[in-house]
Amino acid sequence: MNPDIMKERQNATFDVEKLTNILDGGPEKTKRRREIESMVLSDPDFKEEDPNFLSRSERYDQAVRKSAQMILKLREYGIADPEEIYCYKNMARGNHHEALGLHFVMFLPTLYSQCNPQQSRKWLPLAESFQVMGTYAQTEMGHGTHLRGLETTATYDPATQEFVLNSPTVSSIKWWPGGLGKTSNHAIVLAQLYTQGNCHGLHAFIVPIRDMSTHVPLPGIVVGDIGPKFGFQEVDNGFLKLENVRIPRENMLMKYAKVEPDGTYVKPPSAKLTYGTMVFIRSMIVGESARSLAKACTIAIRYSAVRHQSEIRPGEPEPQILDYQTQQYKLFPLLAMAYAFTFVGQYMRQTYHRITGDINEGDFSELPELHALSAGLKAFTTWETNSAIEVCRMSCGGHGYSCSSALPDIYVQFTPTCTYEGENTVMMLQTARYLVKSYRQAKAGQQLSGIVSYLNDAEHRRVQPQPVAARPTVVDINDLTSLKEIYKLRAAILVELAAKSIQQELQRRRSQEDAWNNSAIDLVRASDAHCHYVVVKLFTDKLGEISDTAIHSVMSTLALLYALHGITKNSGDFLQAGLLSVPQVMQISVRIKELLSQLRLNAVALVDSFDHHDKILNSVLGRYDGNVYEHLFEWARRSPLNATEVHESFHKYLKPLRSKL
Repeated sequence: MNPDIMKERQNATFDVEKLTNILDGGPEKTKRRREIESMVLSDPDFKEEDPNFLSRSERYDQAVRKSAQMILKLREYGIADPEEIYCYKNMARGNHHEALGLHFVMFLPTLYSQCNPQQSRKWLPLAESFQVMGTYAQTEMGHGTHLRGLETTATYDPATQEFVLNSPTVSSIKWWPGGLGKTSNHAIVLAQLYTQGNCHGLHAFIVPIRDMSTHVPLPGIVVGDIGPKFGFQEVDNGFLKLENVRIPRENMLMKYAKVEPDGTYVKPPSAKLTYGTMVFIRSMIVGESARSLAKACTIAIRYSAVRHQSEIRPGEPEPQILDYQTQQYKLFPLLAMAYAFTFVGQYMRQTYHRITGDINEGDFSELPELHALSAGLKAFTTWETNSAIEVCRMSCGGHGYSCSSALPDIYVQFTPTCTYEGENTVMMLQTARYLVKSYRQAKAGQQLSGIVSYLNDAEHRRVQPQPVAARPTVVDINDLTSLKEIYKLRAAILVELAAKSIQQELQRRRSQEDAWNNSAIDLVRASDAHCHYVVVKLFTDKLGEISDTAIHSVMSTLALLYALHGITKNSGDFLQAGLLSVPQVMQISVRIKELLSQLRLNAVALVDSFDHHDKILNSVLGRYDGNVYEHLFEWARRSPLNATEVHESFHKYLKPLRSKL
């Protein structure tokens, strides 16, 4: 064990194990998670080559092997709880993705939620036994987030009682679905439904794409891999071109909408019923943001504790780089954010389960708020995490650029979350639509409930920018309740400004659509402020649940740092609205420095509490024992380029070059 990191752990002022329990949701959850992790760790079938040293095809091969192993092991151990399955898979795949991801995350859940009883009897046994391996083909080359623009067609032919599927244009080729290129033999294809001469919009169809025994593509199916990407090298994201592909009428998912044998279309009872899967995935992504950020912080902070560089005082030993205030300023606010997002992820999961219960009993009243919240928080947490991972990488200096640090991997695996399951700017605008609608309801005298209830008192405030002196500010910058209040007011003011911008555009005789587009920057800022308030609120609320005084103390410091750092990054908003004065903003900068030095003592213990096993981190720089340099050298020696002392290129090019000069 590296002596520096040992000293850091001895200095901690709280019990790491107790904090881990809080993050897991209780001691029994921690115990069970570790049991599942040790199942994977002690399993020789999961020994693998470092993917960094493999070709694209080898990485895909290894990922498929691991996916197949995981399926068998989950059966063998009888792990059926979705959260436990998720934990097992996270451990087995480390910082990489599994080949059959979409079969579990999209294909099966869609069958569960959208098959009628007959279809369930046919398809579920096939999908659960992996005779049918599926993906979810929605995105096309020309359209992603804008679903109404999708061009794939499914035209009903009553003479044969079949749907005929086509990709009528180049831009209509299905593009990006994971597992589509080489792995899946079926796809749930989203297509525009045509019957009796009318288009009824997007519907889902089960389409066989490869022969179930030979795996050869079926007639009319052009399918393959879309080529190398920024990350996800082990996943065969694919393309699918449909050329007059006929499927039986029963292959349309018919739990809600139906097409009768004669071609009559029966529409679904509620358009909102298909929201479920989407909201669930977005809630999961919030949790994923927290996990990826926690990993990046763990690596950067542990490495900063063992790396010595330069000098603060001439002639004295080189300090740990974690002693530099600039390093603390880079990393500690991100550590605070990782904790904030972890608690937001817990809240989203609980809220999803609670509201799903209501929906099953026919109560849809809270769905619009959950939809708006999951869209906004998905965008807010992924944008913040995406840039934070890169700050962690750069704070590790040159070695952070090496794949041995795992930070490049964490970044490229995480960054697509800003785009998939709803492009972030579009997500923010969806949240804004809900906020503006709520604001207008409040203005019309309706009492709002839930997370937007702060818009109720929008009318009682003067929110026009005005001289600060005209509005006495009573904000205690050390009091989280007080800070939560000004985050709330900032959100209310920015929502109001966005709503007024739309109003002004409409008064200039603009159409509703143009008024919206011309106010879009304000609308995104309003959503961002709303989400920021929600995160500060949830972090503050969480403190009320923590009874251990030592943990409560360090969590309060983190929550305060998160709130104050957010103010300095957006100080213009707070000053413009007269929520803070200039001297207060300067005071906040001083207070942040004090909080950094308070957290310095517990920094390593705080990342240890995330309890990311070395196998999951897969990082030479973030090792628990802190023995970085020995393992960095050992890792480099394993590079395939070192397999021979003299590379063949020397004999092919360099030696002949000498004789020619």
